[in-house]
Amino acid sequence: MVWTGAGSPTLAERKKKLPEFQSTNRRPIDRAFVRSVFARDRIECAQEDVINAFADQVLALDDSVPTGTYIDMCANLPVVDPTKITVPTLIMRGQFDGIAGFDDLIEFFKRLPNPDKQFAVMSGISHTSFQQINYLMVYHILHSFFSQPEPIYKAV
Repeated sequence: MVWTGAGSPTLAERKKKLPEFQSTNRRPIDRAFVRSVFARDRIECAQEDVINAFADQVLALDDSVPTGTYIDMCANLPVVDPTKITVPTLIMRGQFDGIAGFDDLIEFFKRLPNPDKQFAVMSGISHTSFQQINYLMVYHILHSFFSQPEPIYKAV
């Protein structure tokens, strides 16, 4: 989740390539690219065999990906208005995530109108939370959010 992009060192670097991203609908990917998703923040948050297996599976499917998300993150933020999200919301951020700026997400979180909201920082996790060594923490947080009891009292 990226709201305005403020405080994101990764997006600051990525913006330098915006004309390149805008010149085509797809960008090539290879093993080095997939590895960079893990290495960009903290490579030690993931195991080497997981990184390799992830790369094998991604590259078996395609050799390029659409440029749209990169263009949006570099030129079109914000694309979401938190005040219009009226459902219960959980925001999960890896401790070392170089794309999702902490203060940016906190500001987004504060503007969510539904009081049934949670913000979780996942220790020892960078950007690819489900492929990290601490992945069980991700499942625990998700399960906890979705299995919590309904409030008995709700202010109107």
